[in-house]
Amino acid sequence: MITTLRLLHAATALAGLSALLLPAAPASASPATAAHPVPVLRRALPEPPPADIVRGELGDLNVEAPHAMAGYSRTKFPHWAMQGNQCDTREIVLQRDGQNVVQDDQCRAVSGTWHSEYDGKTLTAASQADIDHMVPLAAAWRAGADQWDTPRRKAFANDLEHSQLIAVSAASNRSKGDQTPDLWRPPLRSYWCTYSRAWIDVKHIYQLNVTEAEKNALGDMLNTCEH
Repeated sequence: MITTLRLLHAATALAGLSALLLPAAPASASPATAAHPVPVLRRALPEPPPADIVRGELGDLNVEAPHAMAGYSRTKFPHWAMQGNQCDTREIVLQRDGQNVVQDDQCRAVSGTWHSEYDGKTLTAASQADIDHMVPLAAAWRAGADQWDTPRRKAFANDLEHSQLIAVSAASNRSKGDQTPDLWRPPLRSYWCTYSRAWIDVKHIYQLNVTEAEKNALGDMLNTCEH
């Protein structure tokens, strides 16, 4: 009898200890407010090739006067495309380029911080960020994309594989507009090396033209890679 009571007391104590050690079951979040953190350890902008490779790519680019803007429309470059799990291209880039990004159940970034490489600004809300096309859509049109079909323009406008998309401050993106590097460069000179490498590589991949002034400006920016 005494042994039985001791066993019962031991079982009761063990159950109480287990209850203390086991974590409580999480409360279920409502579908409308569910959010989840997306850890990002570093910027994941696809790295363009090194300067020596890119110099060769620059030399391969066709030099030609800009094509006319007749017929151009951003709608001819469908974006932002859905990428799965309710995420479109913009949200994927915000997740990729940010730190401590939290998304809701519709993949929208509800919190996080972003470092704008163009001007060095720290952005504390997704609404402060624009997703810049490294080679702007209108600039691509003038460089030969006017001859493409819609699927190719869509692929270009949503390219997550190459250095074509980057989250930057809205102010820097709008200052840039559709200008080529002979007319606009990032305010931070320290980013000129990456910027020129990315621009050249994207144009090389998509076989887009450059103007003579643009080519000269890109060569000057590549020189900063050596310092």
